[in-house]
Amino acid sequence: MSIRLGLCAALTLHLLVGTAWAAAPQQMSVQVRNGQVRANPSFLGTIVAPVAYGDSVRVLAEQAGWMKVSTPGGKEGWIHGSALTTKRIVLQAGAKDVQAASGDELALAGKGFNSEVEAEFKAANKDIDFTWVDRMETWKVDPKEVQRFLKDGNVTPGEGGAR
Repeated sequence: MSIRLGLCAALTLHLLVGTAWAAAPQQMSVQVRNGQVRANPSFLGTIVAPVAYGDSVRVLAEQAGWMKVSTPGGKEGWIHGSALTTKRIVLQAGAKDVQAASGDELALAGKGFNSEVEAEFKAANKDIDFTWVDRMETWKVDPKEVQRFLKDGNVTPGEGGAR
């Protein structure tokens, strides 16, 4: 009887410790030059805090490729998982400049689009004028303007990659 009781106690303890460990928040590092933590899991969500390459964030939850995080400044919000890595990034004084992608570049690369794909497309479509595409790439839209546009148009973006 005492062996059975001891085995049950050990199994219960193992399950409790395993569950507590699995529920513990995970630390991740920002792997993009400039990332945005947003109010909801959508690229159109309001930006609540900026994060920079190498910043360590605590992951609180995950939803369809988005991570709910707590920033070094204590702000909570959502950032796309492609902007984070489980590797610990340590910046050292005097080290060579880090080559990091911007959040936009990483989002496009995640969709299979990069500079090589663009070059191949241009080579295969020499008769297409890319002047306006090149100009549009230089345009910057203030995030507040995007939010105003969405509000004025009564647009509610889907969350977590919903289409």
